[in-house]
Order: sequence, then structure tokens, then C-alpha cells
Amino acid sequence: MQLSSFLFFTRNSGVAYNRNMNNDAIFKALSDSTRRLILDELSERNEQTFYELTVRLITKHDLVITRQAVAKHLSTLEDAGLVKSEKRGKYRVIIFSNEPLKNLLQGWIE
Repeated sequence: MQLSSFLFFTRNSGVAYNRNMNNDAIFKALSDSTRRLILDELSERNEQTFYELTVRLITKHDLVITRQAVAKHLSTLEDAGLVKSEKRGKYRVIIFSNEPLKNLLQGWIE
């Protein structure tokens, strides 16, 4: 009985299942205080270069963090769809995307 319930769920509502998997990535991304600081910085001043963002985290928040650690946090945020990065010339620009958060909350509010 459990197996057929599982098959029924995934077959008839695959979109909801995929959305829940994306929600898990969002919650994972938001679970870390450094990643939340990154989002705070980007919501305050969007489209920062990787270097600018790293410097702001270190100077403004007194974080002791390496560029590699920032890159790893950005990768998690990017997997969740919360940030995007674009190559502009020789710089990597980080862009905040709040759409996944809006979609997550909209599911609960409606």
C-alpha cells in the first residue's frame, strides 16, 4: 500500500514533487548565517562583483572567510536559484534573485 501511494504521488503531481525538491534547496541555502548575510548584502546593493562582495563580508561583518568559502556559499545559493552570476569582462558579477522566495511563500499564502 505504501509503494502504490508513492507511485500515485509522483505520477500525478510530479511538478509539486520537483517544486518541493527546489524548496529543500532554498531551505538548505537559508540555513547558514553566512549565506543569509550574502543575501542581505545583495539585497542592499545588488550586482556586486565577487571581489566586492567578499570585501564587504569581511569588512562590514568582520567575517573571517576565504574567497574559496565565499565561492562555495555562492554555489549553494546558485543551486537554489537565489543568486545568478554573470561574467562581465574579467569580473564575475553576483545578482540576487528573489523569485524563488516569492514562489515559496506564495505556496503557503494562497
